[in-house]
Amino acid sequence: MSTSLIGSLQTFPHGVHPEEYKELSCNRRIERMPFVELYTLPLSQHIGAPSKVVVKEGQKVRRGEMIAEPGGFVSVGLHSPVDGVVHAIDLFDHPNGQVLPAIQIRTDRFSTQQLQLKPVPPEEMTTAGFIKAVQWSGMVGMGGAAFPAHVKFSIPEGKTCKHLMLNGCECEPFLTCDHRVMVEYAEELIDGTRILARFVKPEKVYIAIEANKPDAITLIREKAAEMDFAIEVVPLEVKYPQGAEKMMISAILGEEVPSGKLPLDVGVLVSNVGTAVAMSQYFRQGLPLIERVITVSGTALKRPSNMLVPIGTPMRDVVDYCGGITVPSPRILLGGPMMGMVQKNLDVPVVKGTSGILALTDHEVRDLDTYSCIRCGRCLDACPLFLNPALLGMLSRKGLWEEMEENHIMDCFECASCSFVCPSGIPLVQSFRVGKAMIRERKAK
Repeated sequence: MSTSLIGSLQTFPHGVHPEEYKELSCNRRIERMPFVELYTLPLSQHIGAPSKVVVKEGQKVRRGEMIAEPGGFVSVGLHSPVDGVVHAIDLFDHPNGQVLPAIQIRTDRFSTQQLQLKPVPPEEMTTAGFIKAVQWSGMVGMGGAAFPAHVKFSIPEGKTCKHLMLNGCECEPFLTCDHRVMVEYAEELIDGTRILARFVKPEKVYIAIEANKPDAITLIREKAAEMDFAIEVVPLEVKYPQGAEKMMISAILGEEVPSGKLPLDVGVLVSNVGTAVAMSQYFRQGLPLIERVITVSGTALKRPSNMLVPIGTPMRDVVDYCGGITVPSPRILLGGPMMGMVQKNLDVPVVKGTSGILALTDHEVRDLDTYSCIRCGRCLDACPLFLNPALLGMLSRKGLWEEMEENHIMDCFECASCSFVCPSGIPLVQSFRVGKAMIRERKAK
């Protein structure tokens, strides 16, 4: 893939331009969500092994105290978001649709909820000590995938990080939490980037921001100029999925991450801007990942907002605080409308990977009738990875899993650009998920 330019803005080939809807919340300053009575903290809030419980029912816990330790290398710690008492350790509804083990904490209504934490100075740490500290802080990627941050920051032997990229693109419609984080936590973003660069030792650092966030671009450039190491702030064209790792690398460096490989295979480490802020807050203040900024938006919501929400807060409480739902039967999504997950109700908690709660009307989400493929080629023009979605969809419907793998289905990151442009309403992404699941199952056997 080669870098293409529109005007002076860098981007990647293909992609789509869905309506943004960011004006609903992009100018809303971050508000702190008030504390509620009960918090439910699933042990599985990240890719990898669930955390291991280290508390008992009835035990008092302090805000920021560890309540579950990492369950393996690809796992992270879990901390209490409030002063309170462990109310239950049981199975509870998870935002992914499953019923999974979780710790439920009842808030101490008489506590001031003041944090009693100590900084974790990184200057005296070894790289191994840094990796362990990040793991036990509970930190995961804040862009939505919730991949344990310490795993990504562990550079394997024989590989190097030439380019460190901070992802501030936020290309999903409606979502503005990363935008507000960059504007309101600019100093922490630069500091967290500096801490990370100290250990992964890149030759160059980039912060990528889509051009629809001019205030963030200007502010981050000003803060970066004050540092004693070079950071290049790169405005990118507004296009979906500009925030995908491989697309960002294509846009900035003009390089392609080979099929089946990771960004680090071409010397690039990509991290979300929110992760860098969380890193600064942990090392400078001792604050583990017990809260995150999310966007609560949609035309079915009375007061779209950007909220700093304790992990484990019931989503219903967050929505009610934002004025509640304005239509009888809204569509509820977690994350953005392109890759987000539909929810059957709001009786599930905010988790570390929750970037947004959207309440949409039939104007934004409508059921489409499905027709036969008319071979228009729009999905080929939309796919940022140059796959053939029409062919892959047909192979999935016929159960030809080996042929799907031969046509690189495992490279698909399910951005839904193909489904977005399909005039026949074919649920391409859903068929890809089925195919990928079948391929993994066959390999496991």
